[in-house]
Amino acid sequence: MHNGIEFFTATCLNWQPLLKADERKDILMNSLRFMVEEKRIWLYAFVIMPNHIHLLWSKQEAWKDKNTSHMFLKFTAQQIKFNLIDNGQNEELQNYKSTQQDRAYHFWERRPFVATMFNKKVAEQKIDYIHENPVKADLCKLPEHYYYSSARFYELNVDDWGFLTHYAEHM
Repeated sequence: MHNGIEFFTATCLNWQPLLKADERKDILMNSLRFMVEEKRIWLYAFVIMPNHIHLLWSKQEAWKDKNTSHMFLKFTAQQIKFNLIDNGQNEELQNYKSTQQDRAYHFWERRPFVATMFNKKVAEQKIDYIHENPVKADLCKLPEHYYYSSARFYELNVDDWGFLTHYAEHM
């Protein structure tokens, strides 16, 4: 098995629906695309929900010792802040005002959940879990009907994003 395939979950501050708008989901997708194209990560599976994200990913060799998840969360938080400001969403922005000295706003809960996948069976369970999230949240009837997910890649062999890697290639 490939070393370091991780199941990663980040939650929006206080479970607020920060990612409900597609343009904010696109910020995350563009960041993931950049990380793949710059050979920082492999992305195997994902779902972007209104208030959290799940990823199955691993670092590429040159980035093994770097905190790519921190970089991802920091960059996307900054881009979401700019999006809120540019669109005059000052009232919503106030929901993310930080009480901490080191930042003005706080978009992600601290300490995202990370678990390393040690075998194919566990990885497949996590992929199923990721893809079932929108169904359980009543956002769609079938996993492959939810756009901001890798379900179509696995269920229909359709790569809407162009930068996913099948998990089996690294297991």
